[in-house]
Amino acid sequence: MALAVASANLMGKQSLRVVVIGDPSTGKSSLVVSAATERFPEDVPRVLPHASLPVDYFADRVPITIVDTSSSPEQKPKLISECQSADVVVLTYACDRPATLDRLSSFWFPELRRLQLKAPVIVVGCKLDLRNEEQDSLDAVMLPIMMTFREIETCIECSALRQIQVHEVFYYAQKAVLYPTAPLFDQGTGSNNTLYEGFEADGALSDVELNDFQVKCFNAPLQPAEITGVKRTVQEKLAEGVNDNGLTLAGFFFLHTLFIKNGKLETTWTVLKKFGYDNELKLRDDLIPAIKRAPDQTLELTTKVIDFLRGIFNMFDTDNDGALLPAEMEDLFSTAPENPWSSHLYNDCGENNVLGGLSFEGFISKWALMTLLHPSNSFANLIYVGYSSDFDSAFTTTRKRRVDRKKQQTQRNVFQCYVFGPRGNLLMLFLSIVNDLQQTLLNCLITRELLVQVAAHGKSTDYEVPCLIVAAKDDLDQSSLALQDSTRVSHDMGIETPIPVSVNLKDLNNIFCRIVHAAQRPHLSIPETQAGKTRRQYRQLLTSSLTVVSVGAAVAVVGIAAYRVYAARRNASS
Repeated sequence: MALAVASANLMGKQSLRVVVIGDPSTGKSSLVVSAATERFPEDVPRVLPHASLPVDYFADRVPITIVDTSSSPEQKPKLISECQSADVVVLTYACDRPATLDRLSSFWFPELRRLQLKAPVIVVGCKLDLRNEEQDSLDAVMLPIMMTFREIETCIECSALRQIQVHEVFYYAQKAVLYPTAPLFDQGTGSNNTLYEGFEADGALSDVELNDFQVKCFNAPLQPAEITGVKRTVQEKLAEGVNDNGLTLAGFFFLHTLFIKNGKLETTWTVLKKFGYDNELKLRDDLIPAIKRAPDQTLELTTKVIDFLRGIFNMFDTDNDGALLPAEMEDLFSTAPENPWSSHLYNDCGENNVLGGLSFEGFISKWALMTLLHPSNSFANLIYVGYSSDFDSAFTTTRKRRVDRKKQQTQRNVFQCYVFGPRGNLLMLFLSIVNDLQQTLLNCLITRELLVQVAAHGKSTDYEVPCLIVAAKDDLDQSSLALQDSTRVSHDMGIETPIPVSVNLKDLNNIFCRIVHAAQRPHLSIPETQAGKTRRQYRQLLTSSLTVVSVGAAVAVVGIAAYRVYAARRNASS
């Protein structure tokens, strides 16, 4: 049982640089010569010059350069430099010298980690022909090391003298770069959760759908007998992997786990590449279309996406309590590179219950905020959790603000409210105001200056926004002079008088509804400077004058026409 895979360089690598390192006399140079010449060297220099393998050495046809190194102390800078430029590192030990195996854990891997290398590592036991038959098997020896050092891609033993698995050493080195294992596995659980996104999360693949999937990914159909074989293999190992509808998600997941365990990573990588993932298992940039909108336009979730998210929410609400607990949220985003809401921006923008569970309303609120602030990231995460439709079906673009002002209402469902004020303690989204007369008057002056700047910017850019003044700490005494001054500011700017609120008294004066109302009827709360008023009055006067002139001109035209008719009739009668 196997899915057809066309040979291809999925990672886009034009060449590979393989650096061979290890303790002295572990067989590094003999391995390199044997791979390049297919014969065992009688006399080997301490360090070989760079060796190249033919382009057609492997099916992927990627040129390979093999770099031999010296482990002598005086050559350490050179060794470090070569490691840092490596695409993959081949780390050797001698099968007949257990001490060199121990040095992998005590020296070589700590040193590679100290250098913060990102290259995968192939561990190679050289001199297999000298191995003592009483020694432990390779699996028994290497499993603890591989569990400790996850950067190890493959462990293999070889003999340059007898040409045993020399070719395979560099085959696995190439595969470690072109089809890496590490990105496919979550470091905490060891499972390839990313494959979930490439599958319909709420059903199973029928025989027809499985064949379509095969054609899409590999350009080759499956024969009916092959489809039966695939399902039989899965069902023998995992009963719930197949149901009456076909191959289930669990079965699909298990199938690719088998591919990976059997070393057929190119199959899994081909699937992931077809579904738009890059080498780091993130969606490629070209899958996210460019967003074209004016600065005063925003994107919002469509009804279709909200319905999709409702289904996802219910799917991961395993205890059916109407909220997603942190563990359930972690499962939901297990197919994404990370939880997109880990930033502090999302900490308090959704409704949580006493156990920390996020309600559906809070869930949608976070998606709405992410769409408002980072629509590209929002779309990428929709795809990560299983959304399969296009960008335009996911989001709708709001009207420009000038249209909202003209129509005296808005169609937006998400409003972005900025809070300005003097420095102080941030409490319930409102900046505190110090209860001191001089400080209060200064705060009022600052508020006026901010409003003037907002109004002036709105006039110059035509992106006018509604504004409200909030008088915080209404439970504290307020001087009559400060009250008069703040009222005068709001009157001069043509907006509503300051809205008093008190968090201590739990009297918010319906502030959030008033904010939404101001956003829904933007024309009623747009501040205006004196210069703006003058320009508006001038335009009104000019418009009025043009109307009078137009009416006068129309009367004159009608008069001339009537006179001509009268004159023509008089001439005719005479």
